[in-house]
Amino acid sequence: MARIDQTPFTIDIVDQTHDGRGVARRADPKVPGAGKAVFVSGALPGETVVAQLTQRHRSFDEARTLEVLSASPDRVTPRCPHFGTCGGCALQHLDEGKQIHAKQRVLLDNLERIGHVTPQTVLEPLVDAAWGYRRKGRFSVRRVDKKDKTLVGFREQDGRFVADLSECHTVMPQIGMKIAALSALIDGLDARAQVPQVEFIAGDDTVALVFRHMMPLSECDLAALTAFAQAHDFAIFLQPGGIDSVHALWPHAPKLAFTLPAWDIELQFRPLDFIQVNAGLNQKMIARTLDLLDVQAGDRVLDLFCGLGNFTLPLARVANEVVGVEGDAGLIRRARENATHNHLDNVDFHAADLAQDLSAHAWMRAGFDRLLLDPPRSGADVVLKQLPLGGLKRIVYVSCHPASLARDAGYLVNERGWKLRAAGVMDMFPHTAHVESIAMFEPR
Repeated sequence: MARIDQTPFTIDIVDQTHDGRGVARRADPKVPGAGKAVFVSGALPGETVVAQLTQRHRSFDEARTLEVLSASPDRVTPRCPHFGTCGGCALQHLDEGKQIHAKQRVLLDNLERIGHVTPQTVLEPLVDAAWGYRRKGRFSVRRVDKKDKTLVGFREQDGRFVADLSECHTVMPQIGMKIAALSALIDGLDARAQVPQVEFIAGDDTVALVFRHMMPLSECDLAALTAFAQAHDFAIFLQPGGIDSVHALWPHAPKLAFTLPAWDIELQFRPLDFIQVNAGLNQKMIARTLDLLDVQAGDRVLDLFCGLGNFTLPLARVANEVVGVEGDAGLIRRARENATHNHLDNVDFHAADLAQDLSAHAWMRAGFDRLLLDPPRSGADVVLKQLPLGGLKRIVYVSCHPASLARDAGYLVNERGWKLRAAGVMDMFPHTAHVESIAMFEPR
């Protein structure tokens, strides 16, 4: 591999990538790679910066900002002392109000460039708390003998390393301000080198930590973890093996649940279940989704990729019948339990891999008035190509990846004859480059 010339250079930033880096081109013909795009972390459009190359590629180079010579008016001072090293955030140096508009540009660009579609209406962006919002995530753990310390944090921008965090301002304060204490706890364990990760998840009343451990824990370690839980008001779970091995250490049977007050719903979950990370934004997202679906009292609604029932159960409050489908059988069990817990008898759940052949499933042919999709990053193209769309009055698509939404929107509009009536972004992950979005389709 050729050695990278790390001589600092001055460059003008002309655009922004979808992951939040500045875009520039080195114009000097004497410079190797002149004319190639350079993606510069820590730089904003309109700025002149001193940068240093970090990676060379055939069609583009990567660099990092060393100094800002001419700052954008949209630049702000990052709140977190670890910004620029930790890979958890990419946009803390960009004004909060500008971040969501940058994400909107990403969505609209993807719809046009990939899907060849344009929404009739661009929805007002949905936003909520920009700090202390993250209620679910995973910290990597690594014992570093050279530092005589156990590091706990997200991965660095260079994903080979764990960021040495003392605090995190996007994670809810009950966790984000106790990372140093968590690091000291693990460093004092007999099994400190055998704890690769700690997951966190929070309900309305309980904050849980799940310690993955690769060897049995000693009585001293169990006592230390219990004392930590009691001192900091955490529920502690242990994971010695796969997902099914997760069990409570303290207290004996902690309750994990969150409420959706507007629909009088309480959703109970297990510590490794998927829940939306931003509680406030989640409630606004559900409200917008139901508004866009425009469910009428006699309607039957199909909710694909339904998870625990985050959308399904609120829908059941307004629809005649709702069918939820999800590939994770454990989530389907919890969804059924949540329906019973909330006294809802007009909802039915099915476990099915929505990326496979679905022709054998009777619910596919049951006939529905409205369709909701909330797929993973890979999108919903496989199920959309199998699903009978005749008779549907509206489709609402909630997306965590604008490129897959754009591809699927292009399919619905250009191949199945639907119209993209509205689309917009929702800031589920402020200060990151993650783009959450929503789109509504109607028949032509």
